[in-house]
Parts: sequence; structure tokens; C-alpha cells
Amino acid sequence: MTERKQQVRLNVLARDVENAKAIVEETEGNVLIGLMVKPYPTVEAAVDVVRQYQQAKIPVSVGLGAGDPSQWAKVAEVAERTKPEHVNQVFPAAGYTLARLQSVGSAQTIVNALITPSGTPGNVIVSTGPQSQAYPDPISCDAACAMLAEMGIPSVKFYPINGVDRLDEVVEMVKAAVRHQIRIFEPTGGIDVQTIGQVVQVCLENGMEQVIPHVYTAIVDKSTGLTRIEDIRQLLRAIS
Repeated sequence: MTERKQQVRLNVLARDVENAKAIVEETEGNVLIGLMVKPYPTVEAAVDVVRQYQQAKIPVSVGLGAGDPSQWAKVAEVAERTKPEHVNQVFPAAGYTLARLQSVGSAQTIVNALITPSGTPGNVIVSTGPQSQAYPDPISCDAACAMLAEMGIPSVKFYPINGVDRLDEVVEMVKAAVRHQIRIFEPTGGIDVQTIGQVVQVCLENGMEQVIPHVYTAIVDKSTGLTRIEDIRQLLRAIS
């Protein structure tokens, strides 16, 4: 595996286990398959689905579902019970989720914290929880990253970046993360086969150790619900 491939890992959706298997094979396992808890009526139902994918040796990323902060507790519960490779979480609940995972011996799970661009490079919004989102007061990127470092959270999920429209904000967030030794950056929102190369390059050029770009509906066939394998190939070419 090339150095660039080690630095970049895709996070994508799959319609079902078979679609996920094809994606894992195409990426040589260097991928995370996003499973959102929101569509499932109970924690138990979500846990059952995650375990089906895990039994098929698919690396799972447990997520909220369209960034819905009301799902944070379900995410934490599902993560604790399934110990996935990766978890998406709102900023206020990231430390809690990490602690629950560590309490069951799952220190290897990557937990991110959702941070929102403010519209001004150098400032971000960390009030991404169900109650705190009513108070979108910006703070500096450095303050946000210092808090992540204190919580032991290794990854910033930066959403929405609107493709390449907010690259100036991405740059400032990446630089702050590097200064505070946050080693993983997850740009999300509006990324597709045309924009992924530029987004990833900006993150790496500014010192990020690992980039996990989320590419979701842009590569899903609307008629079948399948993530298109040809689009996965194009993404891999763009980041190679």
C-alpha cells in the first residue's frame, strides 16, 4: 500500500452487505462503511445490523444520520455494544462516547467530534448537540482543538464543507488540529469524485496525518440505492 493510501481512508455508504463487500474488495479494505442509527427504531435493531456487517468482515463507521444530534445517545449505546472501527459523534458527547468504549476495552475505535464551520476562517462552532445547537457562538479553531485534546478525541469531523467552497476554513481547522496533535481530519459535505482530490490535498499539505473524507449520496445510484463501484474507482484514482 502506498504512503498516500495509508494517509487517506474513504468513508462511504452501502445499500447492503453485498454492496459493502464489493466496496471493501475494491478499496483493499482501506474504507469505512457508514451505518446510520437514525433509520432504526431501537438500539437493538441498529446493533443487529452493525453486527451483520461485522460478521462479514466489513469495517463499520457508526453514524448519527444526516448529522441529527438527537441520535447521539443511540450512537453511544450502539458503539459500546458493537465496538466498531469508527464512530461519528456530536462534539458535546464525544468524550462520553470515548469513555464508554474504553470501559468495554475498545480503545482502538476512532471517535470523532462534529465541528461546524462558522463562515469565518479560524473560527468554528462546537455547539453541535441537540440543545447546544441553539447557541451557535463561534470559538477559535485552537480552542476547539485544545478541548478535543483534553478529551482524548483523535479526530475532527468538519461538516459541512460544501465541496471546495470552504477550503479556507478547512485549512485553518487542519492547521489548528496539527498544532494540538489531533491526527485525523474528516472533511464532510458536498464531496464527490470531482472535488475529493482537492479537499484531501489541502488537508495533507497542511500537515494532517490521516484524512477520512466522507462521500455519501454523491456516489449512490438513486434508482437502486447501491453505491457505484465505478465511482469508488474514480475516488481512488483522485486520491492516489
